[in-house]
Amino acid sequence: MASASGTAIDLASLWLLYSMGVGAGLAAATGYALGTAAHWFVSSRFVFPDRLANVGLKRGWQQVLFVVSAICGIATTGMIVGWGVAAGAPLWLAKGAAMAASFLAVFLMRLTIVFRARK
Repeated sequence: MASASGTAIDLASLWLLYSMGVGAGLAAATGYALGTAAHWFVSSRFVFPDRLANVGLKRGWQQVLFVVSAICGIATTGMIVGWGVAAGAPLWLAKGAAMAASFLAVFLMRLTIVFRARK
């Protein structure tokens, strides 16, 4: 659910921005950032509610770590899409490659660091 909602917003934003003339890398990074905001809400409320830190400094730190993981995904996505399109790849292919790479890296970061099981 979290990935699906974030991906839908990500892709819709990418296609809209790219069709408006925004560069592929910037459009991909912006779409990813917007999708990440939706992903945080869904992840923290529905996917990992038992791993959400208590309100206060611990929750704030968890949110910072989530943003750091998102920045890694944004950078990965922007670079792969930008480079791919510049090299002549179709936007959909470059975005597909970026999605695979960033999903794996970001999911592992969120599972093992951001939403790690509390003891």
